[in-house]
Amino acid sequence: QVQLVESGGGLVQAGGSLRLSCAASGGTFSRYAMGWFRQAPGKEREFVAAVSRSGDGTNYADSVKGRFTISRDNAKNMVYLQMNSLKPEDTAVYYCAASKFAVLTTIRDRYDYWGQGTQVTVSS
Repeated sequence: QVQLVESGGGLVQAGGSLRLSCAASGGTFSRYAMGWFRQAPGKEREFVAAVSRSGDGTNYADSVKGRFTISRDNAKNMVYLQMNSLKPEDTAVYYCAASKFAVLTTIRDRYDYWGQGTQVTVSS
């Protein structure tokens, strides 16, 4: 059983930056691909970014490509999401997730463990 705890959310003005962190415990962190998803009010939870087990592969939603960067530190059991040039439409609860799949996946149902989420609000 893997436990995930997100932090780093908050209120920021459009054009600003935030760095989300996700601390993992309870499992062998390097055995999991990691992803970030987000859910805005009244909308489905959507894929944002994913990083491979070793950290050398990444995948991004088109809406965040070039603005967000996902990374991980397997020595610290941490995954990060650096968010730059934030827009009001990035406002959502952001969730960290862990997947046993051997390849990067954008599919929500292929993630086995989820954190509780952290709120990101971008004001215009």
